[in-house]
Amino acid sequence: MVRSRTPKFDASEVITNEIIRIIERGVLPWRKHWTAGGSSRPLRVGGEPYQGVNNFLLTMRTVMAGHSSPFWMTLPQANALDAKVRKGEKSSVVVYYGQSQANAADEDGRSDGGDRSEEARIFRFQKSYRVFNACQIEGLPDSFFPDPEPMPEHPPSEPIPHMQAFFDAIDITTVFTGTEAYYLPPVDKVYMPSITRFQDPRSFYGVWAHELAHATKAPHRLNRDFGLSKFGNTAYAREEIVAELTSVFLGQTLGFTAHTLEMNAAYLHNWLRVLRSDKGAIFKHAADAQRACDYLIARSEVGRAGRSAEAA
Repeated sequence: MVRSRTPKFDASEVITNEIIRIIERGVLPWRKHWTAGGSSRPLRVGGEPYQGVNNFLLTMRTVMAGHSSPFWMTLPQANALDAKVRKGEKSSVVVYYGQSQANAADEDGRSDGGDRSEEARIFRFQKSYRVFNACQIEGLPDSFFPDPEPMPEHPPSEPIPHMQAFFDAIDITTVFTGTEAYYLPPVDKVYMPSITRFQDPRSFYGVWAHELAHATKAPHRLNRDFGLSKFGNTAYAREEIVAELTSVFLGQTLGFTAHTLEMNAAYLHNWLRVLRSDKGAIFKHAADAQRACDYLIARSEVGRAGRSAEAA
């Protein structure tokens, strides 16, 4: 008798298909400026912010669902708080990366018991789990629903002091000229339009973050290489995804939204081509973006510390 087998759940495929469906609508929800309960990042039940691909996924879902709480938790975590998920609420899939160590084994899967030292092997794995937003759960303490903070207003076309100070401290040369934004590898410089060309200064910083993200790929920085990059090819599209997500992550820290000067069907097509051909792409490139974001934050901190020392 042939037994029917339930297809194995593939988190990478499910998540990638979810993103594809959203992009096919021509909407990038992670570009919408948002805060939930005063936080610009999704939070674990203990208050720690999510990072990497889970940050991206839960940011997207928070915006689309209109959740007012930044907190996410598993069903057992909700139950431990004497709270219950409302009937009919749908969970969100997130992933967990880890590694385990095992010793070399013989063909039967057992150690040979010899005197020689056993070779340690590292196995990396990805697991998925499901979480619910606090807004989908009844009976949680009020602390999971912090009051929202008002959206600060900024004069058009004028620098925002804390953002400007952050970018000025990064030791990557930026030249302000013309109407186009780009990173030029041969001279290792970022070229940006003046802030006066942007009605919303937050868009200016979003574009600047995007281009600085490209600069982190240089060999003397993060040495990120997807192969020969030409406008519109796969290597180009992969790097664009990294730069977009870097701008998302950095913007959550500083208070701007991911933004590029060019947003058209070709840009979306590049995303879709990569995601459709590689279900692991969004996970790899979110990790690349988190590294780029962390690098830029570290360089800004070093630059500001150096300036403070000089002024002392």
